[in-house]
Amino acid sequence: MMGAGKTTIGRELAKRCGMRFVDCDHEIEARTGVNIPTIFEIEGEAGFRRRESQVIDELTRSDGVVIATGGGAVLDPANRALLAERGVVIYLNVPPQILWERTRNDRNRPLLQVPNPREHIAALHRQRDPLYREIADIIVDGGRSNPGSMVRQILKALESCEKWS
Repeated sequence: MMGAGKTTIGRELAKRCGMRFVDCDHEIEARTGVNIPTIFEIEGEAGFRRRESQVIDELTRSDGVVIATGGGAVLDPANRALLAERGVVIYLNVPPQILWERTRNDRNRPLLQVPNPREHIAALHRQRDPLYREIADIIVDGGRSNPGSMVRQILKALESCEKWS
């Protein structure tokens, strides 16, 4: 979900594991030369999702990389399959209220440029949560935990994750 801390947690996890970190949204921006809101404006959400799927396919072919996907990446069954087959999927489960608190002033999130963004976040969470849970190897409750604590939880969970070994 947007605002869950995927970039912050992913970057720290990669550092601690001696791996490379890639944020899918930043990768898309680097490849296109424009920001995500501009892609949404020109190509719509469907165009952005096509680009996202291509980046996920490419990145999941690499070893030694921690990937932070966009919050809506799980909407595409093909993305879910690639993520589940090619790596360890970690779901940072953060309650909608906290997601709202973290994102309410961020104008760089096209999906929140709606009349009632708080309700929209809750609706997105209801839609996406089961999809994340479907493919997650590790679920970390991210509510009020600090990033260091969440990374430690993930590292501990990875110790017993068969796909990680």
